[in-house]
Amino acid sequence: MSRRADPRILSRRSFVWAGIAALGTWGSLRWLFTRRLDGGAQWPVRRALEVNEGFWGDLFSRKHKVPEYTADKLTPERENGDEGLGDDFDPTTWKLKVDGLSNQDGPIELTLAELQAMPHTEMITELFCIEGWSIVQKWKGVRFVDFARKYPPMTLSGDPPDLDGDLEDVVRYVSLKTPDEGYYVGLDMPSALHEQTLLCWEMNDKPLAMEHGAPLRLVVPTKYGIKNIKRIGSLTYTDQRPRDFWAEQGYDWFAGL
Repeated sequence: MSRRADPRILSRRSFVWAGIAALGTWGSLRWLFTRRLDGGAQWPVRRALEVNEGFWGDLFSRKHKVPEYTADKLTPERENGDEGLGDDFDPTTWKLKVDGLSNQDGPIELTLAELQAMPHTEMITELFCIEGWSIVQKWKGVRFVDFARKYPPMTLSGDPPDLDGDLEDVVRYVSLKTPDEGYYVGLDMPSALHEQTLLCWEMNDKPLAMEHGAPLRLVVPTKYGIKNIKRIGSLTYTDQRPRDFWAEQGYDWFAGL
C-alpha cells in the first residue's frame, strides 16, 4: 500500500524551489541590468532587438498593405508626443530641406505649396502607439514613393535609381528631422517607399494642427507612432544608418508592426 506524501513536506519543498527560482530570476535580472549600455539599452537587450529587427525586416514587403477604413470608423484625435515641437517655430517661414538627391550637387528647399502641387492621395488608416493605444484617422498628402520619383535618392553606382526594382543600387535609408533637430527618425528605404507612406499635410479633412505636426508630418502605417515624425524640417537620403530618437532610448530601430 503506497504512502501518501506529507503535505507539510510538499509545502516546504515548494517553498524551497520557489525561493531558488526567485533567486535565479533576481540574479539574471541583476546580471542583465548591470551590463554595459549599447545604444540606450543593455547589450543583451540590444542584441535581441537587432535579431527582432532583422526578422521583421526580412518579412517586410512593399506589396503588403495595412488595412484601410471607411469614414465611419474614425476615432477621436489624440496627440502622440511633442518632442521637436517647440513654441518658437514660425510656420510662415517653413521649407523642407532635401539632401542626398541623385540629380543635385547639394540640398534643395521646397515650400508646402510645391509639395501640394504634386499628385496627392487620401487614406484612412490606424496609427499604433508603442504604449498600446491606437487611433483611426484620415490623412492627405503625397505618397513618399511619388515624392522620391520626382526627387530621387542617390544610388551607389551613380545611375538613375530604379525605385520599382530590388533597391540594391539605392542608398538604404532616409533620415528625417524636425526644424530644431529635437526629434529625428531613421527609416529603411523599403518602408519609406511603401505605397501607404505619406508626406502628409491634412488630417481629417483639415490642415494639420500645430500639435499634430503642421505643416508637414510623416504617416507610415507599417510602423509604430514613434516613427511617424511630426513637423518635418529636413529629409536626407543616405547610405549610413541614421540616428533615431527612440532607438537611442533603448527601443527597436526598425519599429515595424
